[in-house]
Amino acid sequence: MTLLLSLWGERMSSQPVPSGLDARTQAFPVLTSAQINRIHSISKLRRVKKDEILFDVGDTNVPFFVLLSGSMEIVQPDLKGEDPVAAHGPGEFTGEMTMISGRRCLVRGRVTGPGEFLELSGDGLRSLVAKDAELSEIFMRAFILRRLELVRRGQGDIILMGSRHSAHTLRLREFLIRNEHPYTYVDLDSDKTSQELLDRFEIKSDEIPVVICSNTRSVLRNPSMQQVADCLGLNSIIDESQLRDLIIVGAGPAGLAAAVYAASEGLDVLVVETASPGGQAASSSKIENYLGFPTGLSGQELAARAIAQTEKFGAKIIVAHGVSQLDCAKRPFKVVLDNGTRIAARAVVIATGAQYNKPRIGNLAQFEGQGVYYGATFMESQLCGHEEVVVVGGGNSAGQAAVFLSQTARKVHMLVRSGGLSESMSRYLVQRIEENPAIEVHYKTEIVGLEGSEHVESVTWRDKASGQTSVHKIRHVFIMAGASPQTEWLQGCVALDDKGFILTGRDLDSTNGSHTSAQPRSPYMLETSLPGVFAVGDVRSGNVKRVASAVGEGAIAVYLVHRALAEL
Repeated sequence: MTLLLSLWGERMSSQPVPSGLDARTQAFPVLTSAQINRIHSISKLRRVKKDEILFDVGDTNVPFFVLLSGSMEIVQPDLKGEDPVAAHGPGEFTGEMTMISGRRCLVRGRVTGPGEFLELSGDGLRSLVAKDAELSEIFMRAFILRRLELVRRGQGDIILMGSRHSAHTLRLREFLIRNEHPYTYVDLDSDKTSQELLDRFEIKSDEIPVVICSNTRSVLRNPSMQQVADCLGLNSIIDESQLRDLIIVGAGPAGLAAAVYAASEGLDVLVVETASPGGQAASSSKIENYLGFPTGLSGQELAARAIAQTEKFGAKIIVAHGVSQLDCAKRPFKVVLDNGTRIAARAVVIATGAQYNKPRIGNLAQFEGQGVYYGATFMESQLCGHEEVVVVGGGNSAGQAAVFLSQTARKVHMLVRSGGLSESMSRYLVQRIEENPAIEVHYKTEIVGLEGSEHVESVTWRDKASGQTSVHKIRHVFIMAGASPQTEWLQGCVALDDKGFILTGRDLDSTNGSHTSAQPRSPYMLETSLPGVFAVGDVRSGNVKRVASAVGEGAIAVYLVHRALAEL
Protein backbone atom coordinates (compact mmCIF):
# COMPACT_ATOMS: atom_id res chain seq x y z
CA MET A 1 0.00 0.00 0.00
CA THR A 2 2.98 2.31 0.45
CA LEU A 3 3.57 2.18 -3.30
CA LEU A 4 -0.08 2.95 -3.98
CA LEU A 5 0.13 5.85 -1.56
CA SER A 6 3.12 7.35 -3.31
CA LEU A 7 1.46 7.04 -6.72
CA TRP A 8 -1.88 8.56 -5.72
CA GLY A 9 -0.68 10.97 -3.09
CA GLU A 10 1.91 12.46 -5.42
CA ARG A 11 -0.16 12.58 -8.59
CA MET A 12 -3.73 13.19 -7.47
CA SER A 13 -3.12 15.91 -4.91
CA SER A 14 -2.69 19.55 -5.78
CA GLN A 15 -0.62 19.98 -2.63
CA PRO A 16 2.60 18.13 -1.70
CA VAL A 17 2.06 15.15 0.59
CA PRO A 18 4.03 15.57 3.85
CA SER A 19 6.79 12.98 3.85
CA GLY A 20 6.10 12.02 7.46
CA LEU A 21 2.57 10.74 6.74
CA ASP A 22 2.30 6.98 6.44
CA ALA A 23 -0.22 4.93 4.47
CA ARG A 24 -2.56 4.53 7.43
CA THR A 25 -2.67 8.28 8.04
CA GLN A 26 -3.36 8.97 4.37
CA ALA A 27 -6.18 6.43 4.11
CA PHE A 28 -7.65 7.03 7.58
CA PRO A 29 -6.90 10.64 8.55
CA VAL A 30 -8.18 12.25 11.74
CA LEU A 31 -10.03 15.49 11.03
CA THR A 32 -9.25 18.66 12.97
CA SER A 33 -11.85 20.50 15.03
CA ALA A 34 -12.09 23.23 12.39
CA GLN A 35 -12.67 20.69 9.62
CA ILE A 36 -15.31 18.87 11.68
CA ASN A 37 -17.09 22.17 12.40
CA ARG A 38 -17.46 22.83 8.67
CA ILE A 39 -19.10 19.43 8.25
CA HIS A 40 -21.23 19.91 11.41
CA SER A 41 -22.94 22.97 9.95
CA ILE A 42 -24.44 20.99 7.04
CA SER A 43 -25.05 17.61 8.72
CA LYS A 44 -27.20 16.21 11.51
CA LEU A 45 -26.18 14.73 14.84
CA ARG A 46 -26.94 11.04 15.32
CA ARG A 47 -26.62 9.05 18.56
CA VAL A 48 -25.61 5.47 17.82
CA LYS A 49 -25.79 2.28 19.88
CA LYS A 50 -23.41 -0.68 20.09
CA ASP A 51 -23.98 -3.30 17.34
CA GLU A 52 -26.09 -0.88 15.28
CA ILE A 53 -25.50 -1.45 11.55
CA LEU A 54 -25.29 1.87 9.76
CA PHE A 55 -24.93 0.51 6.22
CA ASP A 56 -24.58 -2.86 4.54
CA VAL A 57 -23.40 -4.49 1.33
CA GLY A 58 -25.68 -3.59 -1.57
CA ASP A 59 -27.16 -0.48 0.09
CA THR A 60 -27.66 2.63 -2.01
CA ASN A 61 -27.79 6.26 -0.89
CA VAL A 62 -25.44 5.42 1.98
CA PRO A 63 -24.83 8.36 4.35
CA PHE A 64 -21.38 9.69 5.19
CA PHE A 65 -20.45 9.58 8.89
CA VAL A 66 -17.90 11.49 10.96
CA LEU A 67 -17.27 10.06 14.44
CA LEU A 68 -17.38 12.60 17.27
CA SER A 69 -17.24 9.88 19.93
CA GLY A 70 -17.62 6.11 20.01
CA SER A 71 -16.21 3.64 17.48
CA MET A 72 -17.21 1.41 14.60
CA GLU A 73 -15.85 -1.38 12.42
CA ILE A 74 -15.96 -1.95 8.67
CA VAL A 75 -16.23 -5.58 7.58
CA GLN A 76 -16.68 -7.47 4.33
CA PRO A 77 -19.16 -10.36 4.53
CA ASP A 78 -17.94 -13.50 2.79
CA LEU A 79 -18.79 -17.19 2.56
CA LYS A 80 -17.01 -17.86 5.86
CA GLY A 81 -18.50 -14.98 7.86
CA GLU A 82 -16.96 -11.50 8.00
CA ASP A 83 -13.54 -10.29 6.93
CA PRO A 84 -12.28 -7.21 8.83
CA VAL A 85 -11.51 -4.19 6.66
CA ALA A 86 -10.97 -1.23 9.01
CA ALA A 87 -11.87 0.33 12.36
CA HIS A 88 -12.81 3.98 12.97
CA GLY A 89 -12.45 6.13 16.07
CA PRO A 90 -13.23 9.77 17.01
CA GLY A 91 -12.32 12.28 14.29
CA GLU A 92 -12.34 9.68 11.52
CA PHE A 93 -14.91 9.27 8.74
CA THR A 94 -16.51 6.48 6.73
CA GLY A 95 -16.66 5.79 3.00
CA GLU A 96 -14.68 4.95 -0.11
CA MET A 97 -15.23 5.62 -3.82
CA THR A 98 -18.84 4.44 -3.82
CA MET A 99 -19.59 7.58 -1.77
CA ILE A 100 -18.59 9.64 -4.81
CA SER A 101 -19.93 7.41 -7.60
CA GLY A 102 -23.23 6.71 -5.80
CA ARG A 103 -23.01 3.00 -6.60
CA ARG A 104 -23.93 0.19 -4.21
CA CYS A 105 -22.03 -0.14 -0.96
CA LEU A 106 -19.33 -2.85 -0.83
CA VAL A 107 -18.96 -3.21 2.95
CA ARG A 108 -20.87 -3.38 6.23
CA GLY A 109 -20.51 -0.67 8.88
CA ARG A 110 -21.25 -1.66 12.50
CA VAL A 111 -21.04 0.42 15.67
CA THR A 112 -18.66 -1.12 18.24
CA GLY A 113 -18.82 1.67 20.82
CA PRO A 114 -21.82 3.96 21.45
CA GLY A 115 -21.39 7.63 20.78
CA GLU A 116 -22.33 10.57 18.59
CA PHE A 117 -21.79 10.66 14.81
CA LEU A 118 -22.32 13.39 12.27
CA GLU A 119 -24.47 12.12 9.40
CA LEU A 120 -24.39 13.67 5.92
CA SER A 121 -26.26 12.43 2.86
CA GLY A 122 -24.36 11.26 -0.20
CA ASP A 123 -25.56 14.28 -2.18
CA GLY A 124 -24.48 16.52 0.69
CA LEU A 125 -21.02 14.98 0.68
CA ARG A 126 -20.63 15.39 -3.08
CA SER A 127 -21.71 19.02 -2.75
CA LEU A 128 -19.15 19.54 0.03
CA VAL A 129 -16.39 17.98 -2.09
CA ALA A 130 -17.22 20.37 -4.91
CA LYS A 131 -17.09 23.45 -2.67
CA ASP A 132 -14.43 22.81 -0.01
CA ALA A 133 -10.98 22.34 -1.56
CA GLU A 134 -9.25 21.21 1.63
CA LEU A 135 -11.84 18.60 2.60
CA SER A 136 -12.15 17.52 -1.03
CA GLU A 137 -8.44 16.66 -1.12
CA ILE A 138 -8.58 14.76 2.18
CA PHE A 139 -11.69 12.78 1.27
CA MET A 140 -10.70 11.96 -2.30
CA ARG A 141 -7.24 10.74 -1.32
CA ALA A 142 -8.69 8.59 1.48
CA PHE A 143 -11.49 7.18 -0.68
CA ILE A 144 -9.08 6.30 -3.51
CA LEU A 145 -6.58 4.63 -1.19
CA ARG A 146 -9.32 2.66 0.54
CA ARG A 147 -10.67 1.43 -2.81
CA LEU A 148 -7.17 0.46 -3.93
CA GLU A 149 -6.69 -1.51 -0.74
CA LEU A 150 -10.02 -3.33 -1.27
CA VAL A 151 -8.89 -4.20 -4.79
CA ARG A 152 -5.48 -5.36 -3.56
CA ARG A 153 -7.01 -7.60 -0.91
CA GLY A 154 -9.82 -8.86 -3.14
CA GLN A 155 -12.45 -7.62 -0.68
CA GLY A 156 -15.46 -7.02 -2.88
CA ASP A 157 -19.06 -8.13 -3.28
CA ILE A 158 -18.32 -10.66 -6.01
CA ILE A 159 -16.55 -14.01 -6.32
CA LEU A 160 -15.25 -15.02 -9.75
CA MET A 161 -14.49 -18.73 -10.16
CA GLY A 162 -12.64 -19.34 -13.39
CA SER A 163 -9.78 -20.92 -15.25
CA ARG A 164 -6.67 -19.52 -16.88
CA HIS A 165 -7.67 -21.65 -19.88
CA SER A 166 -11.00 -19.83 -20.23
CA ALA A 167 -11.03 -16.82 -22.55
CA HIS A 168 -14.19 -15.48 -20.94
CA THR A 169 -12.60 -15.67 -17.50
CA LEU A 170 -9.86 -13.36 -18.79
CA ARG A 171 -12.42 -10.94 -20.23
CA LEU A 172 -14.39 -10.76 -16.98
CA ARG A 173 -11.24 -10.26 -14.90
CA GLU A 174 -10.21 -7.42 -17.22
CA PHE A 175 -13.71 -5.93 -16.94
CA LEU A 176 -13.61 -5.91 -13.13
CA ILE A 177 -10.02 -4.64 -12.95
CA ARG A 178 -10.62 -1.80 -15.40
CA ASN A 179 -13.76 -0.78 -13.52
CA GLU A 180 -11.67 -0.80 -10.30
CA HIS A 181 -14.16 -3.19 -8.73
CA PRO A 182 -12.69 -5.42 -5.98
CA TYR A 183 -13.39 -9.12 -6.37
CA THR A 184 -12.27 -12.49 -5.06
CA TYR A 185 -10.80 -14.77 -7.70
CA VAL A 186 -10.83 -18.55 -7.29
CA ASP A 187 -8.53 -20.37 -9.72
CA LEU A 188 -10.25 -23.64 -10.56
CA ASP A 189 -7.02 -24.99 -12.04
CA SER A 190 -5.37 -25.04 -8.62
CA ASP A 191 -8.24 -25.02 -6.11
CA LYS A 192 -9.44 -28.65 -5.98
CA THR A 193 -12.05 -27.96 -3.29
CA SER A 194 -13.83 -25.40 -5.48
CA GLN A 195 -13.65 -27.73 -8.46
CA GLU A 196 -15.30 -30.48 -6.42
CA LEU A 197 -18.05 -28.04 -5.47
CA LEU A 198 -18.68 -27.22 -9.14
CA ASP A 199 -18.74 -30.92 -9.99
CA ARG A 200 -21.28 -31.55 -7.26
CA PHE A 201 -23.63 -28.99 -8.75
CA GLU A 202 -22.99 -30.36 -12.24
CA ILE A 203 -21.52 -27.15 -13.61
CA LYS A 204 -20.08 -27.98 -17.03
CA SER A 205 -16.84 -26.67 -18.50
CA ASP A 206 -18.72 -24.43 -20.95
CA GLU A 207 -20.51 -22.79 -17.98
CA ILE A 208 -17.23 -21.49 -16.54
CA PRO A 209 -16.58 -18.85 -15.29
CA VAL A 210 -19.07 -18.82 -12.43
CA VAL A 211 -19.84 -15.50 -10.76
CA ILE A 212 -21.39 -15.18 -7.29
CA CYS A 213 -22.78 -11.75 -6.36
CA SER A 214 -23.00 -11.60 -2.58
CA ASN A 215 -25.45 -8.67 -2.47
CA THR A 216 -28.10 -10.53 -4.49
CA ARG A 217 -26.97 -14.12 -3.76
CA SER A 218 -27.09 -14.64 -7.53
CA VAL A 219 -25.02 -17.39 -9.15
CA LEU A 220 -24.28 -16.67 -12.80
CA ARG A 221 -22.90 -19.30 -15.17
CA ASN A 222 -20.65 -17.99 -17.95
CA PRO A 223 -22.30 -14.54 -17.75
CA SER A 224 -21.93 -11.65 -20.15
CA MET A 225 -20.36 -8.39 -19.01
CA GLN A 226 -23.84 -6.84 -19.00
CA GLN A 227 -25.11 -9.53 -16.63
CA VAL A 228 -22.18 -8.97 -14.28
CA ALA A 229 -22.68 -5.19 -14.41
CA ASP A 230 -26.39 -5.64 -13.62
CA CYS A 231 -25.63 -8.09 -10.80
CA LEU A 232 -23.26 -5.57 -9.22
CA GLY A 233 -25.62 -2.66 -9.83
CA LEU A 234 -22.96 -0.68 -11.69
CA ASN A 235 -25.64 1.09 -13.74
CA SER A 236 -28.46 1.09 -11.18
CA ILE A 237 -28.08 4.77 -10.31
CA ILE A 238 -28.65 5.95 -13.90
CA ASP A 239 -31.96 7.65 -14.63
CA GLU A 240 -32.39 6.76 -18.30
CA SER A 241 -35.50 8.95 -18.67
CA GLN A 242 -33.62 12.15 -17.84
CA LEU A 243 -32.79 14.67 -20.56
CA ARG A 244 -29.03 15.29 -20.43
CA ASP A 245 -27.08 18.34 -21.49
CA LEU A 246 -24.42 16.07 -22.94
CA ILE A 247 -24.01 12.38 -23.71
CA ILE A 248 -20.47 11.19 -24.38
CA VAL A 249 -20.23 7.90 -26.26
CA GLY A 250 -16.97 6.19 -25.33
CA ALA A 251 -14.84 6.42 -22.17
CA GLY A 252 -11.31 6.43 -23.50
CA PRO A 253 -8.95 9.35 -22.74
CA ALA A 254 -10.88 11.71 -25.06
CA GLY A 255 -14.29 10.81 -23.65
CA LEU A 256 -13.16 10.95 -20.03
CA ALA A 257 -11.46 14.32 -20.59
CA ALA A 258 -14.68 15.68 -22.07
CA ALA A 259 -16.64 14.31 -19.11
CA VAL A 260 -14.31 15.90 -16.54
CA TYR A 261 -14.41 19.34 -18.14
CA ALA A 262 -18.14 19.28 -18.92
CA ALA A 263 -19.18 18.09 -15.44
CA SER A 264 -16.80 20.51 -13.71
CA GLU A 265 -18.44 23.35 -15.65
CA GLY A 266 -21.94 22.42 -14.52
CA LEU A 267 -23.27 20.34 -17.41
CA ASP A 268 -25.40 17.26 -16.76
CA VAL A 269 -23.20 14.57 -18.30
CA LEU A 270 -23.71 10.88 -19.05
CA VAL A 271 -20.92 8.68 -20.45
CA VAL A 272 -21.76 5.43 -22.26
CA GLU A 273 -19.01 2.80 -22.51
CA THR A 274 -19.27 -0.56 -24.29
CA ALA A 275 -16.93 -2.38 -21.92
CA SER A 276 -14.79 -0.59 -19.35
CA PRO A 277 -13.51 2.99 -19.07
CA GLY A 278 -10.03 3.63 -20.46
CA GLY A 279 -10.36 2.53 -24.07
CA GLN A 280 -7.29 1.25 -25.92
CA ALA A 281 -5.08 3.35 -23.65
CA ALA A 282 -6.07 1.21 -20.66
CA SER A 283 -4.34 -1.77 -22.29
CA SER A 284 -1.03 0.12 -22.51
CA SER A 285 1.53 -1.21 -20.05
CA LYS A 286 3.35 2.13 -19.78
CA ILE A 287 2.94 5.61 -21.28
CA GLU A 288 6.11 7.67 -20.89
CA ASN A 289 5.51 10.68 -23.13
CA TYR A 290 2.41 12.03 -21.39
CA LEU A 291 2.99 15.50 -19.96
CA GLY A 292 3.58 15.63 -16.21
CA PHE A 293 4.56 11.99 -15.67
CA PRO A 294 8.33 11.78 -16.21
CA THR A 295 8.54 8.23 -14.89
CA GLY A 296 5.53 7.15 -16.96
CA LEU A 297 2.25 5.57 -15.94
CA SER A 298 0.17 2.69 -17.18
CA GLY A 299 -2.97 3.22 -19.22
CA GLN A 300 -4.98 1.71 -16.37
CA GLU A 301 -3.54 4.21 -13.89
CA LEU A 302 -4.43 7.10 -16.21
CA ALA A 303 -7.96 5.76 -16.69
CA ALA A 304 -8.47 5.24 -12.94
CA ARG A 305 -7.48 8.84 -12.17
CA ALA A 306 -9.77 10.14 -14.89
CA ILE A 307 -12.71 8.09 -13.63
CA ALA A 308 -12.21 9.41 -10.10
CA GLN A 309 -12.22 12.99 -11.42
CA THR A 310 -15.27 12.31 -13.60
CA GLU A 311 -17.27 10.98 -10.67
CA LYS A 312 -15.99 13.70 -8.34
CA PHE A 313 -17.63 16.36 -10.53
CA GLY A 314 -20.90 14.45 -10.82
CA ALA A 315 -20.81 12.83 -14.26
CA LYS A 316 -22.47 9.41 -14.54
CA ILE A 317 -21.04 6.43 -16.42
CA ILE A 318 -22.93 3.50 -17.97
CA VAL A 319 -20.67 0.50 -18.53
CA ALA A 320 -21.09 -2.75 -20.51
CA HIS A 321 -23.60 -1.17 -22.88
CA GLY A 322 -22.93 -0.20 -26.47
CA VAL A 323 -24.77 2.31 -28.64
CA SER A 324 -26.63 0.78 -31.57
CA GLN A 325 -28.01 3.95 -33.14
CA LEU A 326 -28.08 7.74 -32.99
CA ASP A 327 -31.59 9.05 -33.60
CA CYS A 328 -30.63 12.35 -35.18
CA ALA A 329 -33.93 13.38 -36.76
CA LYS A 330 -34.39 16.26 -34.33
CA ARG A 331 -33.01 17.75 -31.12
CA PRO A 332 -32.81 16.66 -28.46
CA PHE A 333 -31.00 13.70 -30.01
CA LYS A 334 -31.72 10.16 -28.85
CA VAL A 335 -28.86 7.77 -28.15
CA VAL A 336 -30.18 4.21 -28.51
CA LEU A 337 -28.42 1.57 -26.39
CA ASP A 338 -27.95 -2.06 -27.38
CA ASN A 339 -30.87 -3.05 -25.11
CA GLY A 340 -33.23 -0.62 -26.87
CA THR A 341 -33.13 2.09 -24.19
CA ARG A 342 -33.35 5.60 -25.65
CA ILE A 343 -31.59 8.42 -23.78
CA ALA A 344 -32.11 12.04 -24.78
CA ALA A 345 -29.38 14.69 -24.96
CA ARG A 346 -29.08 18.27 -26.16
CA ALA A 347 -25.56 17.59 -27.44
CA VAL A 348 -23.44 14.52 -28.15
CA VAL A 349 -19.68 13.91 -28.15
CA ILE A 350 -18.57 10.78 -30.00
CA ALA A 351 -15.35 9.38 -28.53
CA THR A 352 -15.59 5.70 -29.46
CA GLY A 353 -11.97 5.45 -30.57
CA ALA A 354 -10.88 2.72 -32.95
CA GLN A 355 -10.39 -1.01 -32.65
CA TYR A 356 -7.25 -2.87 -33.64
CA ASN A 357 -7.49 -4.45 -37.08
CA LYS A 358 -7.58 -8.23 -36.95
CA PRO A 359 -5.41 -10.27 -39.31
CA ARG A 360 -7.36 -12.27 -41.87
CA ILE A 361 -6.86 -15.64 -40.24
CA GLY A 362 -9.80 -18.01 -40.37
CA ASN A 363 -9.44 -19.43 -36.86
CA LEU A 364 -8.39 -16.18 -35.12
CA ALA A 365 -11.59 -15.90 -33.04
CA GLN A 366 -11.04 -19.42 -31.70
CA PHE A 367 -7.87 -18.33 -29.94
CA GLU A 368 -8.91 -14.91 -28.62
CA GLY A 369 -8.09 -15.04 -24.93
CA GLN A 370 -6.48 -18.42 -25.53
CA GLY A 371 -3.14 -17.18 -26.80
CA VAL A 372 -4.34 -14.15 -28.79
CA TYR A 373 -4.61 -10.86 -26.87
CA TYR A 374 -5.37 -7.23 -27.72
CA GLY A 375 -3.72 -5.70 -24.66
CA ALA A 376 -0.44 -6.17 -22.81
CA THR A 377 -0.99 -5.53 -19.12
CA PHE A 378 0.35 -7.26 -16.03
CA MET A 379 -2.46 -9.82 -16.16
CA GLU A 380 -1.64 -10.95 -19.72
CA SER A 381 2.08 -11.02 -18.96
CA GLN A 382 1.40 -13.47 -16.12
CA LEU A 383 -0.10 -15.91 -18.62
CA CYS A 384 3.07 -15.96 -20.73
CA GLY A 385 5.69 -16.85 -18.15
CA HIS A 386 9.23 -17.17 -19.46
CA GLU A 387 8.17 -17.99 -23.03
CA GLU A 388 8.63 -16.45 -26.46
CA VAL A 389 5.85 -14.12 -27.59
CA VAL A 390 4.80 -12.31 -30.77
CA VAL A 391 3.74 -8.65 -30.96
CA VAL A 392 2.00 -7.66 -34.20
CA GLY A 393 2.18 -3.96 -35.06
CA GLY A 394 4.55 -1.04 -35.50
CA GLY A 395 2.89 1.81 -33.60
CA ASN A 396 3.39 3.14 -30.08
CA SER A 397 1.02 0.62 -28.48
CA ALA A 398 2.91 -2.28 -30.04
CA GLY A 399 6.25 -0.74 -29.03
CA GLN A 400 5.12 -0.25 -25.43
CA ALA A 401 3.88 -3.84 -25.33
CA ALA A 402 7.15 -5.21 -26.71
CA VAL A 403 9.28 -3.33 -24.17
CA PHE A 404 6.99 -4.34 -21.30
CA LEU A 405 6.82 -8.01 -22.27
CA SER A 406 10.58 -8.20 -22.77
CA GLN A 407 10.95 -7.87 -18.98
CA THR A 408 9.44 -11.33 -18.43
CA ALA A 409 9.36 -13.12 -21.81
CA ARG A 410 12.31 -15.15 -23.05
CA LYS A 411 12.10 -13.35 -26.40
CA VAL A 412 9.75 -10.91 -28.11
CA HIS A 413 9.23 -11.10 -31.88
CA MET A 414 7.81 -7.89 -33.39
CA LEU A 415 6.10 -8.37 -36.76
CA VAL A 416 6.00 -5.06 -38.65
CA ARG A 417 4.43 -4.77 -42.11
CA SER A 418 6.49 -1.72 -43.08
CA GLY A 419 10.23 -1.41 -43.57
CA GLY A 420 10.85 0.65 -40.41
CA LEU A 421 9.48 1.99 -37.14
CA SER A 422 10.40 5.67 -37.24
CA GLU A 423 7.29 6.80 -39.16
CA SER A 424 4.77 5.28 -36.76
CA MET A 425 6.55 5.13 -33.39
CA SER A 426 8.03 7.64 -30.94
CA ARG A 427 11.80 7.86 -31.12
CA TYR A 428 12.36 6.88 -27.48
CA LEU A 429 10.53 3.60 -28.08
CA VAL A 430 12.44 2.91 -31.29
CA GLN A 431 15.73 3.34 -29.43
CA ARG A 432 14.66 1.03 -26.61
CA ILE A 433 13.56 -1.66 -29.04
CA GLU A 434 16.72 -1.44 -31.13
CA GLU A 435 18.91 -1.66 -28.03
CA ASN A 436 16.97 -4.47 -26.34
CA PRO A 437 18.56 -7.90 -26.96
CA ALA A 438 15.31 -9.62 -25.95
CA ILE A 439 13.38 -8.01 -28.85
CA GLU A 440 13.78 -9.07 -32.46
CA VAL A 441 12.02 -6.95 -35.11
CA HIS A 442 10.90 -8.65 -38.32
CA TYR A 443 10.28 -5.94 -40.93
CA LYS A 444 7.96 -6.43 -43.91
CA THR A 445 6.52 -9.44 -42.14
CA GLU A 446 2.93 -10.43 -41.39
CA ILE A 447 1.23 -13.17 -39.43
CA VAL A 448 -0.63 -15.62 -41.67
CA GLY A 449 -1.57 -18.61 -39.53
CA LEU A 450 -2.28 -20.00 -36.05
CA GLU A 451 -2.35 -23.62 -35.03
CA GLY A 452 -3.46 -25.40 -31.87
CA SER A 453 -6.35 -27.23 -30.26
CA GLU A 454 -7.69 -25.24 -27.31
CA HIS A 455 -4.74 -22.80 -27.13
CA VAL A 456 -2.32 -21.35 -29.66
CA GLU A 457 0.57 -23.78 -30.10
CA SER A 458 2.36 -22.39 -33.16
CA VAL A 459 2.44 -19.22 -35.25
CA THR A 460 3.17 -18.90 -38.97
CA TRP A 461 4.42 -15.65 -40.47
CA ARG A 462 5.51 -14.59 -43.94
CA ASP A 463 8.41 -12.42 -45.06
CA LYS A 464 6.80 -10.26 -47.73
CA ALA A 465 10.16 -9.40 -49.29
CA SER A 466 11.16 -13.01 -49.96
CA GLY A 467 7.71 -14.61 -49.90
CA GLN A 468 8.96 -17.29 -47.50
CA THR A 469 6.82 -18.51 -44.60
CA SER A 470 8.07 -19.98 -41.35
CA VAL A 471 6.40 -21.82 -38.46
CA HIS A 472 7.36 -21.07 -34.85
CA LYS A 473 6.41 -22.88 -31.65
CA ILE A 474 5.04 -19.78 -29.91
CA ARG A 475 1.92 -19.79 -27.71
CA HIS A 476 1.17 -16.09 -27.18
CA VAL A 477 0.34 -13.40 -29.77
CA PHE A 478 -0.38 -9.74 -28.98
CA ILE A 479 -2.16 -7.94 -31.84
CA MET A 480 -1.88 -4.14 -31.95
CA ALA A 481 -1.87 -3.31 -35.64
CA GLY A 482 -3.81 -0.54 -37.38
CA ALA A 483 -7.26 0.58 -36.34
CA SER A 484 -10.84 0.75 -37.63
CA PRO A 485 -13.42 3.24 -36.30
CA GLN A 486 -16.55 1.02 -36.03
CA THR A 487 -18.89 3.88 -36.99
CA GLU A 488 -21.62 1.91 -38.81
CA TRP A 489 -24.15 3.07 -36.20
CA LEU A 490 -23.70 6.67 -37.38
CA GLN A 491 -24.63 6.07 -41.02
CA GLY A 492 -27.13 8.65 -42.21
CA CYS A 493 -26.38 11.07 -39.37
CA VAL A 494 -22.85 12.37 -39.82
CA ALA A 495 -20.39 12.51 -42.73
CA LEU A 496 -17.60 9.92 -42.77
CA ASP A 497 -14.40 9.65 -44.79
CA ASP A 498 -13.68 6.71 -47.09
CA LYS A 499 -12.31 4.66 -44.16
CA GLY A 500 -15.27 5.30 -41.87
CA PHE A 501 -13.67 7.96 -39.64
CA ILE A 502 -15.81 10.98 -38.76
CA LEU A 503 -15.25 14.22 -40.65
CA THR A 504 -15.24 17.40 -38.58
CA GLY A 505 -14.68 21.14 -38.91
CA ARG A 506 -12.84 22.33 -42.02
CA ASP A 507 -12.56 18.79 -43.36
CA LEU A 508 -16.31 18.96 -44.01
CA ASP A 509 -15.86 21.96 -46.31
CA SER A 510 -13.08 20.27 -48.26
CA THR A 511 -15.20 17.16 -48.83
CA ASN A 512 -18.52 18.97 -49.33
CA GLY A 513 -19.86 17.46 -46.13
CA SER A 514 -23.24 19.02 -45.39
CA HIS A 515 -23.80 21.07 -42.26
CA THR A 516 -27.31 22.31 -41.59
CA SER A 517 -28.04 24.68 -38.76
CA ALA A 518 -30.71 27.12 -37.67
CA GLN A 519 -27.95 29.73 -37.87
CA PRO A 520 -25.93 30.10 -41.08
CA ARG A 521 -22.46 29.21 -39.85
CA SER A 522 -19.59 26.90 -40.59
CA PRO A 523 -19.11 23.85 -38.39
CA TYR A 524 -17.01 24.33 -35.28
CA MET A 525 -13.53 22.77 -35.21
CA LEU A 526 -14.53 19.37 -33.77
CA GLU A 527 -18.17 19.47 -34.88
CA THR A 528 -19.52 16.87 -37.27
CA SER A 529 -21.85 17.51 -40.21
CA LEU A 530 -24.69 17.40 -37.66
CA PRO A 531 -24.83 20.57 -35.51
CA GLY A 532 -24.49 19.78 -31.81
CA VAL A 533 -22.71 16.48 -32.41
CA PHE A 534 -18.92 16.43 -31.98
CA ALA A 535 -16.20 13.85 -32.55
CA VAL A 536 -12.93 13.57 -30.62
CA GLY A 537 -10.04 11.15 -30.35
CA ASP A 538 -9.15 8.28 -32.66
CA VAL A 539 -12.63 8.07 -34.21
CA ARG A 540 -12.15 11.51 -35.80
CA SER A 541 -10.68 11.74 -39.29
CA GLY A 542 -7.22 13.31 -39.19
CA ASN A 543 -6.77 12.78 -35.46
CA VAL A 544 -3.22 12.55 -34.11
CA LYS A 545 -2.95 9.09 -32.55
CA ARG A 546 -1.58 10.14 -29.15
CA VAL A 547 -3.15 10.08 -25.68
CA ALA A 548 -2.33 13.74 -25.06
CA SER A 549 -4.03 14.72 -28.30
CA ALA A 550 -7.16 12.78 -27.35
CA VAL A 551 -7.30 14.46 -23.93
CA GLY A 552 -6.84 17.88 -25.52
CA GLU A 553 -9.62 17.30 -28.02
CA GLY A 554 -11.95 16.16 -25.26
CA ALA A 555 -11.33 19.39 -23.35
CA ILE A 556 -11.72 21.62 -26.41
CA ALA A 557 -14.94 19.89 -27.41
CA VAL A 558 -16.62 20.98 -24.19
CA TYR A 559 -15.93 24.64 -24.98
CA LEU A 560 -17.59 24.10 -28.36
CA VAL A 561 -20.49 22.20 -26.77
CA HIS A 562 -21.26 25.28 -24.66
CA ARG A 563 -21.41 27.37 -27.84
CA ALA A 564 -23.72 24.87 -29.52
CA LEU A 565 -26.03 24.71 -26.49
CA ALA A 566 -26.25 28.49 -26.42
CA GLU A 567 -27.83 28.36 -29.90
CA LEU A 568 -30.82 26.33 -28.70
